[in-house]
Amino acid sequence: LAQSAGLLVVDEAHCVSDWGHDFRPDYRRIRTLLEDLPVGTPVLATTATANARVVADVAEQLATGHLPPVPDASMGDLEAGSRPKITNGGTLVLRGGLDRESLHLSVATLPSAAHRLAWLAAAIHDGRLPGSGIVYTLTVAATEEVAGFLRAQGIRAAPYSGRTDTAERQAAEDDLLAGRLQALVATSALGMGFDKPDLGFVVHLGAPSSPIAYYQQVGRAGRAVDSAQVVLLPGAEDEAIWRYFASLGFPPEEQVRRVLAALSGTVLSTPALEARVDLRRTRLETMLKVLDVDGAVRKVTGGWTATGQEWAYDADRYARVAADRGAEQQAMRDYVDTPGCRMEFLRLQLDDPEVPGPGTSPCGRCDRCLGAPDAREVDPELLATAQARLGKPGIEVPPKKLWPTGMDTLGVQLKGKIREPAESGRALGRLSDLGWGTRLRTLLAAPDAPVPDDVFRALVDVLAGWGWEQRPTGVVLVPSRTRPQLVGSLAARLAEVGRLTPVGTLSRVRDSGTGRGRNSAQRLQQVHGTLAADGLTLGGGPLLLVDDLTDTGWTLTEATRVLREAGASAVLPLVLAAAG
Repeated sequence: LAQSAGLLVVDEAHCVSDWGHDFRPDYRRIRTLLEDLPVGTPVLATTATANARVVADVAEQLATGHLPPVPDASMGDLEAGSRPKITNGGTLVLRGGLDRESLHLSVATLPSAAHRLAWLAAAIHDGRLPGSGIVYTLTVAATEEVAGFLRAQGIRAAPYSGRTDTAERQAAEDDLLAGRLQALVATSALGMGFDKPDLGFVVHLGAPSSPIAYYQQVGRAGRAVDSAQVVLLPGAEDEAIWRYFASLGFPPEEQVRRVLAALSGTVLSTPALEARVDLRRTRLETMLKVLDVDGAVRKVTGGWTATGQEWAYDADRYARVAADRGAEQQAMRDYVDTPGCRMEFLRLQLDDPEVPGPGTSPCGRCDRCLGAPDAREVDPELLATAQARLGKPGIEVPPKKLWPTGMDTLGVQLKGKIREPAESGRALGRLSDLGWGTRLRTLLAAPDAPVPDDVFRALVDVLAGWGWEQRPTGVVLVPSRTRPQLVGSLAARLAEVGRLTPVGTLSRVRDSGTGRGRNSAQRLQQVHGTLAADGLTLGGGPLLLVDDLTDTGWTLTEATRVLREAGASAVLPLVLAAAG
């Protein structure tokens, strides 16, 4: 195909820079394809949303030396204002204006997630958000929460994320295109390739971490209508979500070298490799893809192996990417607070050549240009409904059923099916939830203190709605290094209210360290053999196991193993919060 191509077009080329460095390294294989083209084959890379940094990065990554020279005569044929530039790699860069006159930008800073949901439902009902549109969220869980709330208010809405079944995703896109949906609640999984020219609004419940990503998403609206509403509703949880995604970047060199050493001269599956390297599965898989693109490893039957090719850790590039992403996060904070024209702000962030500087090109349509105040008023009845829905406590904490692969290589003789797993547990909520997430993050970040009354009452409601097959007879604690008052007071009050026997606290044989960032195998090795039931009178009945936070789930699993071996008939974990 390459030998007969008259022109190769790379659309949405900003992805090469935005995602190619770590999250989607296969985008960088485009350069390999270009090197295989016959000399002189023209290549066109296009994108609607890229600032000067992204343009330069894409031009650098795609430049191969195989591209045809750009004749000087072509420069005179360009329209004035496009500001062409020849990069060092021989790439001709053309820039155009980014203003879209149909977009009306605004920001509403509201005090809580419930206020944001109430405002959203009312705005769809009364036509402030006209026609049908997209509601973007930052997490998969939020798509379900928001879509469920909107449906309960009689609004035709559906969730859409990378976790949504392929057939359901296609059906949701079709329903939005046909006008059968008023709102598609989506993560960034809904993006490139989707085109509904008459989309009437785009709302963000939570700010994306980059002006480029934001403008790319809001640009789905107003393509074939005179006016489309674009509203940003930032949330208190945005920064924590940004930090989480930033933590998934390329690992430090020491960890990468450890992976290459483990794969030298052998083939290992990803689960087997996970036992040898302290990286979580998703981050490990992404790193392997990067190394595959770089030629340092390759995928073979049975897993991965090192190629033996010389490989250099590009620390400068990864540091530059991290710094650029940090600067873009600050730009999104500045967008929320800017006193000037919002469209002009975004165009300046994307280095629009038609905007000379701040204050020179106001759009006349955004809330700043029109002098419109933030839309802070919400319907009290809708607000109460949203508060009740988001305030509903309790999520399931599924038990572990299989030991991680390769534990024997870490000196832990556990494999296969867990013989006596915990029962399905409960948590008050996730740290990333729109409802309880903010309250739990605040609680766990505060100095250690007895459990607050509102949190305790919510946990009592969780217990009341649990629906266990056999009621627990006693309460036992996982020892806490950082929050002994919080966990201890919680267990004592639960025992008193529930008339349960206060069994006591598992003893800590040795320190297990923190589980944050650990993969399953490494975390299990950390916690295995750290807890004991010495001196506890269990009574033989089901036990309520209390802890403050579960991340990987292996501390609860190890505590359950110890309690079952000591005679407990069943273990029901109850934690304040689940990470993620």
